[in-house]
Amino acid sequence: MQDYDNRPDKLIIGLAVAAGILLVKLFFIQIIDDKYKADARNNSMVYDIIYPTRGVIYDRNGTILVGNKVAYDILVTPRETGVFDTLLLASVLGQEPDFIRTKMAEYQKNRKRIGYQAMTLLKQIPPETYMKFAEIQYKFPGFKGQVRSIRDYPVNAGGNLLGYVSEVDGDYIKKHPDNYRSGDYAGKTGIEAAREADLRGEKGYHIYLRNSRNQIETRYMDGEMDKEAVPGHDIVTTIDATLQQYGQQLMQNKVGSVVAIEPATGEILAMVSSPGIDVSQLADISKHYKEIAANPYRPMFNRTVQASYPPGSVFKLVNGLIGLEEGVLTPDMRYPCNHGYYYSGSHKLGCHGHPSPLDLEQAVMMSCNGYFCYVLKNVLENRKKYSSTAEAFDKWREYTLSMGFGRKLGSDFPAELGGNIPTSKYYNRIYGKGGWRFSTIVSLSIGQGEIGVTPLQIANLSATVANRGYYVIPHIVKESEGVELDEKYKERQYTMVDTTEYKKVIQGMWRAVNSGFGSGGTASIAAVPGLDICGKTGTAQNPRGADNSVFICFAPKDNPKIAIAAYIENAGFGATWACPIASLMVEKYLKGEISEDRKYLEDRVLEGNLMSRVKTD
Repeated sequence: MQDYDNRPDKLIIGLAVAAGILLVKLFFIQIIDDKYKADARNNSMVYDIIYPTRGVIYDRNGTILVGNKVAYDILVTPRETGVFDTLLLASVLGQEPDFIRTKMAEYQKNRKRIGYQAMTLLKQIPPETYMKFAEIQYKFPGFKGQVRSIRDYPVNAGGNLLGYVSEVDGDYIKKHPDNYRSGDYAGKTGIEAAREADLRGEKGYHIYLRNSRNQIETRYMDGEMDKEAVPGHDIVTTIDATLQQYGQQLMQNKVGSVVAIEPATGEILAMVSSPGIDVSQLADISKHYKEIAANPYRPMFNRTVQASYPPGSVFKLVNGLIGLEEGVLTPDMRYPCNHGYYYSGSHKLGCHGHPSPLDLEQAVMMSCNGYFCYVLKNVLENRKKYSSTAEAFDKWREYTLSMGFGRKLGSDFPAELGGNIPTSKYYNRIYGKGGWRFSTIVSLSIGQGEIGVTPLQIANLSATVANRGYYVIPHIVKESEGVELDEKYKERQYTMVDTTEYKKVIQGMWRAVNSGFGSGGTASIAAVPGLDICGKTGTAQNPRGADNSVFICFAPKDNPKIAIAAYIENAGFGATWACPIASLMVEKYLKGEISEDRKYLEDRVLEGNLMSRVKTD
């Protein structure tokens, strides 16, 4: 009975406790915690975005490749506008009145979605136009100017390499919802894309309060909640701007690539894709996009990492090194070549005229097709070690992959392809298990058939031979303040071929360049006194027209400073175009200028126009 009498008291006490808790929470929300105040005022708060300065991109010597300059946009918040003088505004902004009317009608139609957002009416207007607008801005409530930085290119070097920045679209925003909104810009290709997180910086903002008439009234909390923009990190690249520019000049009116690497570090010194995008087009890529996209030579296609080609005779080095490591070849072994290699009866893989028989050094120097057919035959028919051609071929493929082919190298440059080194399973599907042998795939001996490589990969081959058996993964960004370099770009990647074997092909490469005209060296045109250039020519068959011209080299022979690959589409023999281009770049890099007795060669390359040879359909 007593418990029933106490019920009202307990109820009152419970309600009092609950009311006390509620009052404490309300006090905390309304008086103590600023976050809830800000949330309550969100509808009246206006965020004025401050865009950060994008990081500067430098070459290895401190030359600015990509800087910044001021640009002006005109923004409009449709809900803040009233009736205004369309003719005056159009005149000041240098636009047709119908442009203004159409834009405003579009904003009116989408007013619910837009709300109080500021929309970009015009982008990157000239400074003089912005100044005219600033003088009469008070007449146009809802309209304002916005200052932002855009990219500036002091040096015409590496359009495809650097990449471009453009406005983000809906798909990009969905992938990066925390960092971008409509009207923002981001790197879309090249270094700009690969290092977007470093380059972009952090946006800041000023917060203002809007009154009941939707007019900006005052700074929120006297600016205490404002955030300053944080500039992006600067990027130091491995590129030598002078060498890059020179390579672009040599490749003018030619289709193909040149890639130069510092062998000891894997740093890319130059990366030329031709034809490429001129840097003058990068700052406002949208203006030039249709023109670039319509070009039948595809200047946006970065051939250095995206084109897959047959390597041709430069691949003979790979087969020679594998033969040495497998023990089926010694440097003094001699093989005949009667203008080619005969197989399966009357079939012949042809070769140019030269003395016969040859040893390994002579075969490299003269680029003998027949010799390297014997070498690959011995690798694949080594029954003392392998039970079948397929088993031997799988081992051959392991060696080849260890040299950086048939897979992505792992460069820090975006959109890199891996090329193709065929598998035994592939041939089993085509010919049936046990239905193929060396004679079926004889073209692999000279870098033809199903092999596909990128110019970056064959430049890496040159660096690997220069280093006597290892490479550092090619990369294009150096470690600098605020920008770390992945440890993999500092490590040596050793191939499966012992380092002692490489010197046995290097002497042949040296003789190919330095033996003198008429002595058999296929690359004598590349010789530069005092530089000890070692090289290997290649002529790669091309089903779409004339052969491709290929050349790899490094210099000097001992303690090499540069390794390079030139690949010119439809340019014929390796010695005709690729060899002069690569050797001129080596001379330019190591000596700073072209010697007088090679000026004729430079002039011939600069004046050469091979565009008509290339099929674009």
